[in-house]
Amino acid sequence: MIQSARRPWQTPRPDELKDAELDIIADIAGLYYADQVTQEELSHKFGMSRAKIGRLLKRAREEGIVEIMVRPHPGVATRIEQEFVQRFGIERLILAVDHPDQDTQRIALASLAAAYLNRLLRDGMIVAVGMGRNIGAVADGVVSPNQRAVTFVCAIGGSLRAGEFMNPDHICRRLAARFGGESESLYAPALVENAEARLALMQNETVRQTLDRARRADIALIGVGDLSEDSNMVRMGWFTPKEVTEARLSGTIGDMMGYDFFDVQGRPSSLDMQGRIIGLTTPELRRIPNVIAVASENTKAAGILGALRTGAVNTLATSLSNAHTVLSLDDATQLPRSVA
Repeated sequence: MIQSARRPWQTPRPDELKDAELDIIADIAGLYYADQVTQEELSHKFGMSRAKIGRLLKRAREEGIVEIMVRPHPGVATRIEQEFVQRFGIERLILAVDHPDQDTQRIALASLAAAYLNRLLRDGMIVAVGMGRNIGAVADGVVSPNQRAVTFVCAIGGSLRAGEFMNPDHICRRLAARFGGESESLYAPALVENAEARLALMQNETVRQTLDRARRADIALIGVGDLSEDSNMVRMGWFTPKEVTEARLSGTIGDMMGYDFFDVQGRPSSLDMQGRIIGLTTPELRRIPNVIAVASENTKAAGILGALRTGAVNTLATSLSNAHTVLSLDDATQLPRSVA
């Protein structure tokens, strides 16, 4: 006869207590959110106070047992998505409702983008991964992932000042850990001093092999920069506020993942800042079947418009107010049609 490894009179191990407690939390959360059982009814059913039921429901959200997503009304979202598809030729628009707090906004959008990515992934896929706060939030927003044999590859080099949250290498590792896949680092800095140094690194065998794999990706997950004095590139010391100001005065309004700066029409900018990043270029992104651009900040509408006009973005994840602003900017900045 097989006996339990723990005698009935022995104290349960901490992990056993946690597992049992999480099972109860999951039962309570399921009854409350799925079956509409009230907290009063749960209090009687489980012999707990209403205050404790409330604490356990909060714990369910903290543990990732419950994921709450607030989306725009389906009718509104559908109309805006159709407008974006018609104007910019994208395939999908992911919209989050607006929040006054920027961190809350980023997390809300990231959870929607992460859920979308979870539905897309299939065994054998390659995902090229960029850097930045929004992409880092997507990695941390994955809840109840489907385990897939997926490879997450850095599409841009790393930066010491970016820290673990924003660095593509760490983001790839977190995504791989959540989905049960693999990650591949790009052993190169994101930014180099000049175009000559970039060319030398791009010819390095190790760097070239990783970028070749990123070029063959099925999906790319990237951020959109707004080229402001408070941008990540300035805070990381890549560019000075003066360089950013001069770039904006020349018509540059954004970037994708820290490289290939563009104007509001999506045209490449001629800047000294250009050509110093180790990573995929816009033409290479265009060849990836699904490029998902994530931009939550309300300062990025112009950058989003420019990114859309490059033709490299297939899926856009942003806020409802950003979407409205992008459409208004598109109306205001349309180039006049040439007369035949």
